[in-house]
Amino acid sequence: MRTIYESRNIPAHSCIMLATQEEARRFPLRDLMLGFCASCGFISNTVFDPSVQAYTRGYEEQQSFSARFRTFQTSLIDRLIQRYNVHGKHVVEIGCGKGDFLIELCERGGNHGVGIDPACDPDRMRRRGEGRVRFIQDLYSPKYSDLPCDFLCCRHTLEHIRPTHDFIGEVRDVIGDRRDVLVFFEVPGVERVLAECAFWDVYYEHCSYFSLGSLGRVFRSNRFDLLELEADFEDQYLLVVARPTDGPTVASLPGEDDLRRLADLVTDFRNRVPGMIDAWRERIAGLRARNKRIAIWGSGSKCVSFLSTVGLADGFDAVVDINPYRHGKYLAGSGKEVVAPGSLKSAPPDVVLVMNPVYCSEIQRGLDAMGVNAELALV
Repeated sequence: MRTIYESRNIPAHSCIMLATQEEARRFPLRDLMLGFCASCGFISNTVFDPSVQAYTRGYEEQQSFSARFRTFQTSLIDRLIQRYNVHGKHVVEIGCGKGDFLIELCERGGNHGVGIDPACDPDRMRRRGEGRVRFIQDLYSPKYSDLPCDFLCCRHTLEHIRPTHDFIGEVRDVIGDRRDVLVFFEVPGVERVLAECAFWDVYYEHCSYFSLGSLGRVFRSNRFDLLELEADFEDQYLLVVARPTDGPTVASLPGEDDLRRLADLVTDFRNRVPGMIDAWRERIAGLRARNKRIAIWGSGSKCVSFLSTVGLADGFDAVVDINPYRHGKYLAGSGKEVVAPGSLKSAPPDVVLVMNPVYCSEIQRGLDAMGVNAELALV
């Protein structure tokens, strides 16, 4: 694999919330070195160390506090239910997180589900999906092959797994001869990251990065046929729906033949990314030189990656997030405390750095409601 990007001494986790600033600043650091395979289009952290990954209850990835995200999720669920008749089915979700997707899928489709995730919090989700959904606090493995399953889904988990081919092969082996089982996976899309030179979307937890073509290839080579393969959520996510077959299948959907385009994007990214990082450093330093107060909106992985890459964490006056489970906790590496948006009313910023532009309108409405007049700066 050809190295296309390096980042040294970055937090080994970006969604684990730490109780103290000292603990956050002492959090384990590792190196990241992205490699690109021109033969299959796969991009991976070639020096990834899985031993430092710990998905526990302190892992806080929930996005459904955003109305914008809930609208996307509901639309996706309704589409899956209608297009693939996911009514009255048994659903298994690998990496269910806090269960938002699985619970809504079961409620809207009259389904019954099992969610498997070592970071799920059964106590937090006890009253949700009662009678329809149960949760298992564990990693998915073949020992769960006896679970009834008509629809298997896995969202934003495959990118955390380095041996992706082996994992998809394991999923296929678990399905066995049940040819009526449908499989749905959702992952972040790497083409947008490369095209926009979005270095903040590259972080340690994500050891695997997919284009439409590489995602299709890993499924087809593991005895799946693809029913759907497309980008969604303003091209940030890739969706694949597949069904089991007897052997490898041939690419036939738009976007699968992407190796030449991907190689060009990789070369462009490698050439441009150092300048992009320097430009952000200069921009932040320039704002501070003019005594501008800067807040970051969004404390998730993008924020942690941005701060660990650009540095200058002391140049930011606040990191805000709408997720109440993050408030009062600290970010790995920088040690920045996460506060509620309402805190901006007493100390209004001049500039709000928006870590994900897809939420720009929602953030602007929140600022307007608080009477905070700040410039939005989009990464």
